[in-house]
Order: sequence, then structure tokens, then C-alpha cells
Amino acid sequence: MRGPHNIWRLVRTGATFERTGAMGAVLEALDAPAPIRLAARVLGWPFKWLGLKGDPNVPPVPRALTALGPAYIKFGQILSTRPDVVGPDMALELQVLQDKLPPFPVAEARRVVAEELGGPLEETFSAFSDPIAAASIAQVHRATLAGSGRDVAVKLLRPGIERAFKKDVDAFHLIATLVETLSPSSRRLRPRDVIDHFEGVVMQELDLRIEASAAGEFAANTADDACFVVPAVEWNMSTRRMMVLGWAEGLPLSDLAAIDAAGHNRAKLGATVLQMFLRHALRDGYFHADMHQGNLKVAPNGDVVALDFGIMGRIDEYTRRVYAEILMGFIRKDYRRVAEVHFEAGYVPADRDVGEFAQALRSVGEPIFGMEASKISMGRLLAYLFEVTERFGMETRTELILLQRTMVVVEGVGRSLDPDLNIWAVAQPEVETYIANAIGPKAIARDLFRTASVLSRFGPRLPQLAEAALIAQAHPVKPIPPSRWPERLAIGFGGLAVGLGAALIWALF
Repeated sequence: MRGPHNIWRLVRTGATFERTGAMGAVLEALDAPAPIRLAARVLGWPFKWLGLKGDPNVPPVPRALTALGPAYIKFGQILSTRPDVVGPDMALELQVLQDKLPPFPVAEARRVVAEELGGPLEETFSAFSDPIAAASIAQVHRATLAGSGRDVAVKLLRPGIERAFKKDVDAFHLIATLVETLSPSSRRLRPRDVIDHFEGVVMQELDLRIEASAAGEFAANTADDACFVVPAVEWNMSTRRMMVLGWAEGLPLSDLAAIDAAGHNRAKLGATVLQMFLRHALRDGYFHADMHQGNLKVAPNGDVVALDFGIMGRIDEYTRRVYAEILMGFIRKDYRRVAEVHFEAGYVPADRDVGEFAQALRSVGEPIFGMEASKISMGRLLAYLFEVTERFGMETRTELILLQRTMVVVEGVGRSLDPDLNIWAVAQPEVETYIANAIGPKAIARDLFRTASVLSRFGPRLPQLAEAALIAQAHPVKPIPPSRWPERLAIGFGGLAVGLGAALIWALF
């Protein structure tokens, strides 16, 4: 679908941003370079009349994104978690996109449920509510199972969302190409790769069976975690367009007044959210990557309940060890070790100076540690760290961007519950526990055992492999004499010509 026809989508995007008054705000918030500003104005101002009007009662940028469609809304949701990129004012303005979108009619929802179940809704559910939450891709209803009387949450994709999303993402690919062309300095960030990653993530969100599987895996990983709950999946009723989970009673973490009235300890809740995120990211390498207040509840007994598993993050074991060492190095102010870890992992080119890099890292850590506990931010540390590593040649790693932006969200949730939350004091036990298990003597023994287990599978073949290696050493393959290269090249090109000729004849006849 990608091609010149997306120019219309691009023009309408610029026109909509211009018509809603969002263009200037976005360019200013992103500190866009002159070529990007010029291109945006060229695509916006002359065609302003072609732009979508949107809801005049909504602030300009959310108004434009909501009018343009689901993929734009999803990007807005991601930017709302990145105040380090768009600034705190714009991030706050974009938060309206998280859970306050208009739902589609309940009659349409009942029709979708009947289609997915292959029969009347009433045969499965004795009660089915109006929408209780609506987002860019799906909405949620509360229902009661016929017979058992148990309450469940029913999540349904918006009608026609797949086609609308694909059209939007096509335009994003064109926009990313233009950004790389007009602003060469942006190529290090690989905008097109970021769009590819974004497309992959949301395409999974468009199949609720994938989200149900994510919920099941996440529930299995966290089954023994105190004070943290993941609702159970109702597999027999979950399909591509519908997912059914056990109902989780509780208060949204955004409702501070209700939390206080219920007598919950907000400081403990803030610490639990942060510690659970770190535990899941480091211990399991699988974490909830959309942990804003709309996706978290506090149960009547004080447990934190996680919802909405459309965006999950994975980190391989080696990367987890590297970043645990980096975090621990900052906590201990051992900047030399932090620098060495970057070089050992290959994140920074080997021709750079370790001492200079350690000095640059000190310039990142010391100002942050000099702040009051209530102002220390791990998300800010990661943002500053990426700035320094960029200067030393480190390329953007998509999985770490997801980790960083989730860290920013989690910190925001924790600080909303407890403004005096000491991020380092809360994080240190989790990081130390992981390092003790992943890098200490037990981890070395475990790694050696795994290596031995892998080698043991090749046991029956080891004699043949050794013999083949000895024969290869005793009778090395002789290189083609230089004098015969022209002959071999001629034969190779002749064969290629014959193959292409045959393919052409086949295509024509």
C-alpha cells in the first residue's frame, strides 16, 4: 500500500494540524529544525481548508490527533509518556487521549459479541453493560456470565479499525522517509525503523488473541508476586476481535480522593508500582509497557491490579544484566564501571576513550544525585544517559526506548501517589536482588551448567566433529590460483546470463 498515493494522507495531516492550531505547538515542543518547519508549513498552510475540523472543545494537539484516526491517537498516547521529548505541558495535554475517547454504540458491541460467539449474546451473558472504557483501538464492557453469575470484562476491537490503522501507518512511513531526507541528523534515530517497530506492536494489538496470550504469560510470571494481580483469561470466549478476562474490582490509581477515602497507603502503592515494574523487567525480561493510571487499579485489599496487555516489552537476558549493572553503577556512583559495561556490551565503539566516557557519565549522574529525593528521576537519568551515549556513537536500540518511556510512565504514577517518593531507595533492593541472582556465584554456576547441557546434546557427534576438524586442518582447501580467476568469472557471468534469459522467456510466454 505504500507509495505516492500517501501524499494525500500527508497533506491532510499537515492541513489538519494547521486548521486545529496544533502545528505551531508541535513544532515548538519538538524543537524541529528549519527544514522540517518549512516542510510542515508547506504541507499545512496552503491546504488548511482540506484539514479535519475535530472537536473545538478539545485542546489543539489532541483535537488534531483524534480527528486523524487511531494510529495518530496511539502515537499521541506514547508522546504523553515522554515529557522529556515534548515537554511537560504538551505531555499533560496529550493525556486526555489515554482513556477519554468516544465509545462506539452498545448495539454495535452486542452485534460483534454475537458474531464472535457464534450465537445470541444472551446464551453466554446474562448482563452486558454500556462501555466503561474506550480507547483508540478497543473498548471494554462489564458482563455477567450466564449460569455462574461471575462478572467479567469484555474487550472488543472497534469496527473497521484494522483498515483505518493500515492507512494511517502507510502515511507514517512516508513521513519518516521525509524526516530522514530533510533532516540528516535524525537518521541516527532511525525513524523508519521506529515506525516498523510501532507497526509491529500495534498490529499485535489488533489481534486480541495475542493480548490474551500476553495476559496469560504475564499472569504466570507474576503469580507469586505479593501485592500484584493479573486477571485470569477466559480462553473459551476469547477470539481475534474479543477478549474476556475475570473482572477486577478496585479503584483507578488516578482517583486519589477515593484512594484516600478507602484508607489505602499511597506511599506503599507508589513503591509497589515502581518495584513491580523493575522486578518484571529485570527478573522476567517481560514487562507491562503501558503502566499509566488508566491501566492500574488498587483492589479492596490494597493489591495493585494490572489491566490492558496490548503493549508488552521484552528484554533478552544479556541486556538485562548489562542495564542492571549500569543502574547499580549509577546508584553506587561508580562511573568507571558504568563506562566499562557500555564498552563490554559493544554499545559504544571500542575506539573511544573509556576515561572520557566515564567523565561524561559523571556529568550525567552527579547533578541528579545532588537533587532532593523527591526530584530524582530514573527516567531523566536514562534520557541524559542516551544523550551522552549518542555523542560517543551509540546507536538507538528500540527495546531500550520502550524501557525508558515505560520508566517515565511508572515514575509519573509513583510520584502522583507519593510526591516524596525516593526513586533510588525504592529501586535499589530490586536491582541488588537481580544482580545477586544474575551476576553472582550462583549465576556463574548456572551459566556453566547451561553450557554443559548444550554441549552434552552434541555428545554423540563430538568424535565426528573432531575428526572433521582434523581432516580440514590436514587438507586445507586450496584457493583458486589468481590466473584462473578470469576463467571462473566468465563462467559465473555466463551462467547468470543464461538464467536471466530463461527467466525472461518464461515471463513472456
